[in-house]
Amino acid sequence: MKITGSEIFVESLKREGVKTIFALPGGVVLKIFDILHQQKDLQVILTRHEQGAGLMAVGYAKATGKAGVALVTSGPGMTNVITALADAYMDSVPLVCFSGQVSTNLIGNDAFQEADNIGLSRPCTKYNFLVKDVNDLAVTIKEAFYVATTGRPGPVLVDIPKDVSMNKAEFTYPGSVSIRGYNPTYDGNKWQVKQAAEAIAKAKKPILYVGGGAVFSGASEELIELAELCQIPVDMTLMGLGAFPGEHPLSMGMLGMHGTYWANMAMHYSDLVIAVGARFDDRVTGKVAEFCPHAKVIHIDIDPTSIRKNVNVDIPIVGDCKRVLRELNQILRATVNGEQKELRKPWLVQIDEWRRAHPLTYEQDQSGPIKPQHIIKRLFELTKDRDPIVATDVGQHQMWAAQYFRLAQPRRWLTSGGLGTMGFGLPAAMGAQAAFPGKLVLCVTGDGSFQMNTQELATAVVSKLPVKVIIVNNRFHGMVRQWQDLFYDGRYASSYLDTVPDFVKLADAYGAVGLRATKVSEVDDVIREALAVNKLVLVDVPVHPYENCYPMIPAGGCNHEMLLSDPPELKKKQAAGVKVAGEDKDTILTA
Repeated sequence: MKITGSEIFVESLKREGVKTIFALPGGVVLKIFDILHQQKDLQVILTRHEQGAGLMAVGYAKATGKAGVALVTSGPGMTNVITALADAYMDSVPLVCFSGQVSTNLIGNDAFQEADNIGLSRPCTKYNFLVKDVNDLAVTIKEAFYVATTGRPGPVLVDIPKDVSMNKAEFTYPGSVSIRGYNPTYDGNKWQVKQAAEAIAKAKKPILYVGGGAVFSGASEELIELAELCQIPVDMTLMGLGAFPGEHPLSMGMLGMHGTYWANMAMHYSDLVIAVGARFDDRVTGKVAEFCPHAKVIHIDIDPTSIRKNVNVDIPIVGDCKRVLRELNQILRATVNGEQKELRKPWLVQIDEWRRAHPLTYEQDQSGPIKPQHIIKRLFELTKDRDPIVATDVGQHQMWAAQYFRLAQPRRWLTSGGLGTMGFGLPAAMGAQAAFPGKLVLCVTGDGSFQMNTQELATAVVSKLPVKVIIVNNRFHGMVRQWQDLFYDGRYASSYLDTVPDFVKLADAYGAVGLRATKVSEVDDVIREALAVNKLVLVDVPVHPYENCYPMIPAGGCNHEMLLSDPPELKKKQAAGVKVAGEDKDTILTA
């Protein structure tokens, strides 16, 4: 029996085990939405903006490890979701996005709401498909999920013209697909794995440098075994947080531009860097010419194009992190002995000295403005026993959350790393909440980032997604303001946001719960009140507007060249008071 392309679409998603679609309708996809409306096996979450739909699918994918699914219409529907595709592409997130397209006979004629979806998405997708014949739709969807979730994960676009969704064909869904020229390598070269084991056994000052690939491959168990077996301290990238337990004695937390002092020092002075699912991003390497000058580099990654792209690698291993680490551990279990572990004791002592010399710290005056670090630290301490999923936006609050949330499990940390997408936090948290309705999901955001996708509050309320949103409200684009303080002589060009809107009133207008903490003494009670409510909650926390995020490696600097606090001239200037948008510092501090 023949069925329509729209019915083929729905049945194909069911065969892929899809449970939730984040979507916004439009003219050319109305037939698809009509079929979705008539079935009960797929949950359709109607978003208020296509960027929100895409980012919810990204959050869903990061939290579950499965492909997130978004459905948008043609023209502006497609252009609005591009940011989410680019975000997923940079962070290697499995996302399958379906876009509507004008009928095949109108493509290229500048028809109403037509856009070149294939051309637009080519730079920011792993692959894209234009379905020209309804008979090809089912196999194309199968290929899309296969490409998105295998090898290095990434976003895939399937563009469906209106007539393809309306025409009929026999439905046969393939059990598997094979794509010529696409054959990811999963098992590492045995000779290179053996070389890596020998290098690890000899190293006196090794470190594990762990990225998001370790999370997506599910390699946490193998990573912990390797670190404990060989007593190797662990650095994590922003995307790798949670791959290794944050409170483990061997964890050094996050490294890079705003990483911990001891993590960056260990990276610089190590004699062996074991990179696992990381891509040597510029926020990690700093000045590439002086990156890890004393170290040999082992690089394990499923994407061969990532190896030697940014830094020289001595032992490259192309393969899935989990499989390669499993084989590496098998070799090391037979070779590592107490004498080798003894070699590393001075190295671990040195790291502990760095940790004690410059710990993460801040000074909280109990009668003064709330420090951003304080609200995030208390949020972590009051929720860690509930194993929350934490989504963030982008900026200072993101870095403080990365520093103070010491996550125990993978897939609990949702953030925008490569693209740095402001507006990511709320929809990503909602995607995770849709995947895990009974779990505590937190969104740590800033007043600037939050306003990028505020409209999705309506989606959260209507869809009953009880995310807890904590707004670190410093009345600035905080990271922009920090750079302006440090490098632009304190000229706050277009970074001051003032005190609008009133986030508590905004929450009330959307039917959510709005809370506010204005004093240090109120922070714990407000957090507890938010956690006790089974609804969407916005917690507005006005914080010290001039607090800067440290440590910080200045752009172009080396890993061991960190700023640890405000330079003396900046402290002097702030003590004297500065003018911002016609108001002086004291007025803003007490606003």
